[in-house]
Formats: sequence, structure tokens, C-alpha cells
Amino acid sequence: MAEVEGQTVAERIRARFDDLTRAERQLANTILENYPVSGLGSITVVAEASGVSTPTVARMARKLGFAGFPDLQGALRGELEATISSPISKHDRWAENAPDTHILNRFADVVMENMRQSLRNIGTETFDSVARMLTDPDRAIHAVGGRISRSLADYFYTHMQVIRGGVTLVAPNSNTWPHYVLNMKPGDVLVAFDVRRYEHDIIRLAEMATGRGVDVVLFTDQWGSPAAKYAKHAFHARIEAPSAWDSSAVTLFLLEALIAAVQNARWSETRDRMKDLEDLFDQTKLFRKFV
Repeated sequence: MAEVEGQTVAERIRARFDDLTRAERQLANTILENYPVSGLGSITVVAEASGVSTPTVARMARKLGFAGFPDLQGALRGELEATISSPISKHDRWAENAPDTHILNRFADVVMENMRQSLRNIGTETFDSVARMLTDPDRAIHAVGGRISRSLADYFYTHMQVIRGGVTLVAPNSNTWPHYVLNMKPGDVLVAFDVRRYEHDIIRLAEMATGRGVDVVLFTDQWGSPAAKYAKHAFHARIEAPSAWDSSAVTLFLLEALIAAVQNARWSETRDRMKDLEDLFDQTKLFRKFV
């Protein structure tokens, strides 16, 4: 029961989706489509918006481990508050109940629990599907991040452009993004990063890319960016930490695992690219070599 209580409503839905009835799945999809706002109306409004009965709404709430629909809504309101929290309020919330242990240990405990919780909710099928997409030489790859998460996009790009060609890092200034979309073709992959507080520009870019037939792979948090509605695949990594800022540890772990998977799948080509790159490094004398 402790595991269930630690999950967001979205995580509970995704974990139990196969056990839901047809009507409950219809309701679940409606809630996830505009999460969490779509679940905050009255039980009648939520039922009507989903095309199901009010007993179906109450039944699914209990099936997800809540005492009833009001309990589920209480959880959604708490999540909504968490997604719009400023760094100051996040720090104060953690500091208020901080245990009397060293920050290094507190931070490590939270990150390891984030890893465990995240891996429970990430299927190997999704991981393998994304790895195949990134390996496909016929698919160009575009990477984009937000104000903070663009460092993750840059990290992903730096490694992927060594592994294979056809990789583009979208510039941080969003007024240039239509130029990048212009070069996107059907079947291309847009790898996007968006965590709380979700950025309108990332959401809009995902929408425009999808409109051009591009497959979006989204890295987001446990609540889920609204950009998820445009994503073919989404990785929900837990990000909370005893800090004013969120943790990228789990997201970075997933990125590095994907990079390793693509590298292994393309090793013969990647090895040749690495040899050429090392020759270029030698020409520029970028690295100091010890004999």
C-alpha cells in the first residue's frame, strides 16, 4: 500500500490500465489528455466529458486505491500545486520536515527512491522502441530543452552526433524554432525535455512537429508535461529532491542508457565515426596526450 500511496494519479492509471474496463479506460484516457485539470470538475462533469457514467468514475477511483472520487481529486489538487511551485516554495516544503541527517545522505536517499519509483513505471518495451527509433538512419533526430532542461538536450546531442549523423540541437531561443520545424520531415524524431514548471514554447513545438508527421519522445516528470499529448513515447522520471531545484539524476540515467543502447546497435558505424573524430581532435590538438 505504501508503494501505491507514493504514486501520482497518472502513475496509478498507467500501472493499472490493463486491469480497467473499457469504460474505465475511456475515462482514464480523458483524464490523462489534459492532466490533471481534466479530473478536477465535479463527478458529473468528469463523467460527461468522458462519455461514461458517474458510477464508473467512482469505481475507477476505488480501483486506483482511493477511498472515492473526492479522495482522488484531493490528490490531483496536491499535484497541481506541486507542478506550479516556485523554487522557494519547494525549498521551504522540504526544509520544514527535513530529518537531522547530512544533506548528502538525504539527497542520496531521495534520488535512489526516485530511481526505484521511476523504473517501476517505465516499460522495457517503451525503452526498446525509442532505442530503435534513435538507431534508424532514415530518421533525423532533433533535440530540444527548456530553460533548465536544455543542458540535458545538449548532453544527449553531444553523444548522439558522435554515434550517428542527422542529429540537430534546436537553439534555445524559441523565436527561431519555426526554422527548425521547416526542416523536419515525417518520420523524424523530436526528443524534448519538459518538467515542472512546464514551458508553453516546448508544448507548442511538440504540437507543430507532430503536425508535420514527426514522432515526439518526451522526457518529463511524474506528473507529466501537457506536451505528452503529442508524444509517441514519454518517459516519466521522478524529479523531487531536498532542494529548491528538481533533480535530473533519473532523467540522465535514462538518457545514458538510451545512448548506450543506440551505440551498441550501431557500433560498427559508430566506431568509424569515433576514429574520424579522434583524428580531428589530434589535428586541433584539443587534448593533451601523455606518452
